[in-house]
Amino acid sequence: MAARGHVQDPNDRRLRPIYDYLDNGNNKMAIQQADKLLKKHKDLHCAKVLKAIGLQRTGKQDEAFSLAQEVATLEPTDDNSLQALTILYREMHRPELVTKLYEAAVKKVPLSEEYHSHLFMAYARVGEYKKMQQAGMALYKTVPKNPYYFWSVMSLVMQAISAQDEKLAQTMFLPLAERMVEKMVKEEKIEAEAEVQLYFMILERLGKYVEALDMVRGPLGEKLTSELQSRENKCMMMYQRLQLWPECNALSYKLLLKNPDEWQFYLSYFDSLFHLMDKSWSPPNEEEHCVEGPVHTTVAEAVKFVVDRMEEEDKKDSRPLRGPYMACLELIHRLRQRGCPDEEELGDPLELMLQFFGKFGDKPCCITDLKIYLHLLPPEQHTQFENRLGELVPLGEVGEDGFGFPGDTKALQRHLCVCQLSRVLGLQHTLDTEGKLCLITELKAHYHYGLQFGKSCLKTELQFSDTYCLMVAHVYIDLWTETGDENMLWQCLGVLEEGLSYSPSNAQFKLLLLLLFCRLGAFQPVVDLYSSLDAKHVQHDTIGYLLTRYAGSLGQFAAASQSYNFSLRFFHSNQKDTSEYIIQAYKYGAFEKIPEFIAFRTRLNQSLHFAQVRTERMLLDLYTEADITSSLEESVKAMGLCPEEDDIPWDNMRDNRDLTVLFSWDPKDRELTEEHRRLSLEEESVWLKVRSLTLRLLASLALLGHAPSKRNSDKTNENGVSAKSSTLQTLLSQLDLTLQTAAQITEKQTQYPFLGPPSSRLASALSSGSCHCQASALQLSLTLQELETTGLGKMSDVDFCTTGLQPSVHLQKQQDWGGECKGDVLEMKDSRLMTQPSLLETLVFFVETVCVVLWVASYSASVLRPLKSSLQKKKKKKTKDSSTPVVLSGFQEWTGSLQGIVTQALDHVKGQEASLTALKLAALTLGVGHAQTQECGFTRAAMDKVQTSYLGSLQELGDLLRKRADSLKSLKF
Repeated sequence: MAARGHVQDPNDRRLRPIYDYLDNGNNKMAIQQADKLLKKHKDLHCAKVLKAIGLQRTGKQDEAFSLAQEVATLEPTDDNSLQALTILYREMHRPELVTKLYEAAVKKVPLSEEYHSHLFMAYARVGEYKKMQQAGMALYKTVPKNPYYFWSVMSLVMQAISAQDEKLAQTMFLPLAERMVEKMVKEEKIEAEAEVQLYFMILERLGKYVEALDMVRGPLGEKLTSELQSRENKCMMMYQRLQLWPECNALSYKLLLKNPDEWQFYLSYFDSLFHLMDKSWSPPNEEEHCVEGPVHTTVAEAVKFVVDRMEEEDKKDSRPLRGPYMACLELIHRLRQRGCPDEEELGDPLELMLQFFGKFGDKPCCITDLKIYLHLLPPEQHTQFENRLGELVPLGEVGEDGFGFPGDTKALQRHLCVCQLSRVLGLQHTLDTEGKLCLITELKAHYHYGLQFGKSCLKTELQFSDTYCLMVAHVYIDLWTETGDENMLWQCLGVLEEGLSYSPSNAQFKLLLLLLFCRLGAFQPVVDLYSSLDAKHVQHDTIGYLLTRYAGSLGQFAAASQSYNFSLRFFHSNQKDTSEYIIQAYKYGAFEKIPEFIAFRTRLNQSLHFAQVRTERMLLDLYTEADITSSLEESVKAMGLCPEEDDIPWDNMRDNRDLTVLFSWDPKDRELTEEHRRLSLEEESVWLKVRSLTLRLLASLALLGHAPSKRNSDKTNENGVSAKSSTLQTLLSQLDLTLQTAAQITEKQTQYPFLGPPSSRLASALSSGSCHCQASALQLSLTLQELETTGLGKMSDVDFCTTGLQPSVHLQKQQDWGGECKGDVLEMKDSRLMTQPSLLETLVFFVETVCVVLWVASYSASVLRPLKSSLQKKKKKKTKDSSTPVVLSGFQEWTGSLQGIVTQALDHVKGQEASLTALKLAALTLGVGHAQTQECGFTRAAMDKVQTSYLGSLQELGDLLRKRADSLKSLKF
């Protein structure tokens, strides 16, 4: 707000202190200063708006809005008031009101370029594309500048993109946009590259590829200069769309001669070559092959071309380029796919890969380059390949520990690449337990030796030998998953903690630690780890699932709330931020980016992760706050929950998770597959459906208790209670169907790769009995609704008691602290530390279910109290019978059983806390000898974090149970 430019208005001096207070966050002083100014100058509208901004920022939204509307109805035209109102409406998330402001301003000052452009941008913020088109043309007529004309053209394109009827887009919007641009072309008024880019975009969307190609090749194409080879890339795109394979091949060939390292041109060269071969195309005898030059149509020509490129690189004194060598392997791969014998002319893949390693093995990209083509080697050559690679690694003499070490960072990188390739080939996985432990010893030795090369590294830089440490962790994970020995997991945590101490910015260490702590059920250390990753923007959507999947399930409710906020803050700002990006794209003529920004916004709005976090956050708030700090009804109202509305886009759900964010060098048969991705999305979607329906059912329950119904009133039955009961019944039916689908999914028992997607909470929710218990409790509210409508005398007491006691029976079954849940969450056996994180998750489900059952019990009490009162009045008048109806005694029995269940649960939690506090981790023997002392220190630190986290979880669960026990006492009457 400070950078407002020079204003000649004498009122600017008077307003300056208010602006300064607002800029410095001193909103109260801004309000006081505005009041002082308004006493002297009642007609100073800007002061009134600035006061409204101060009120808005101090939480007085209604007062601020009414004050702003006072000014807005006067339709101000001074720049100060308009800018201030714009700021206020944006902060109120009411951008549609800004359009009305500038519509009025433009009517009053029709020749103002500034107000016209502000109106256009206001429409852009709310996506009013038709009005944007009109505003753009009005602006162009007022001030005939090219950018304004093309704003209008782009708005037509956006109408086409957003149109639900594709036919309308192709027959009306795009042709009109094309004619508008053609008019400028004929009049030779095209000035900027952005205008040519827009013309190309229109022709491409219309499918007029020939016209687009002619345009790029013609004089207009000369304006495409902002990107390297922009013109050639567009030509290539059109050749491929038009299937002009000779031109595509010739252009690729020509461009590769200039830049032999451009990988995309190799791919288009090979694609076009095989298309031409399949069509048996041959060049004309006398004429040129095509407009782009000579065309290659045989494998022999392609082989010669690739070999020539490699030979040219070999002759260079400077470092060779990777492209030609990779192109050779790519050509072998394609020829082998086609069963073509010519691949032999290119050489043996093993020798070619060794050659590639010899040239580029000291670069981190070597492993990712070679990994793609390892399938060219038969399994019997894998060991030979590893041995031959080892010969190319310069290591020093073997020391006392039996290992030779690299003399510099280049040799270290080569050795690392060999270790990574060995894992990708599956050679590490074939080792027995003893072999893997020896491998761990070797990798650790190399890691510690390599640390000397990074002594001068900054904290923000990675150590050269970090990858050794990461590979040690992966081998430990292999041993843990294969043998079930939890000691391997503790050692893994220790190694990663040590790695992080030397390389505090290593994201892979943090991600893997985050995953392992979550698998152990320790959420406390995870929040700091994720926070230190400093995830930016869209990363909250792509990797946020690693945190939020476990946030609500491990009893750390405060930390879970913080975790959900990490993600939700990004999603909530998305709408506003993308609007600003779109406006900047219009201002600077980056028209091709505008549809990308729109698609990006849509992708985030339809994100599975967004829907999950929003739902879990509201449920968490209900479980921890409703009927403790405020009633369930007030909590639901504050959230704006409407049980009839389902705002989750089920049909357009986008899975934006990055499931490969953790480095993996596993062989192909152990990698994440598309089937894994599909099953994970299905599982997460069903779990989201269960949680969403639970949330909407709780909102329905809150509305049922909104106001006591008047019995024997037809209107109430028609419009009020019966409608709410109908919603509740519908949602319960949907939940029942969803739980049936969930049972079918969990029967598959899908196992994902360890570094792949974490399994959802679905299986544990069903096995704990939580879902069915909650459904049973919510079903009871329907029975109570019937009782409230018909009265005590007309309903079968037996029916009510049977239904009423069901939730506590289910809850008693769920609270099976024996059986599957035997033992402690953390215990020591034979000097080894054992964990049972499933106990925590089961306990969390139990506490959630207690909350739901208590809300139903609270609603029951609100129904039964007035019924009991009216019954007592009738008894006094008619009879001396003092017997209590079975319904009321049944309710008291039910609440009594609930009290017993909650008390028993509290005793169990106290017992777990006591045993956990008494556990002395110092008694554990982790290693032998002085050499392992430092490593053991990191392992102990990881164990301490897990113990502290478990204790924190139990304390938070215990606190919540105690609060629920207190609210249960108030239900008796």
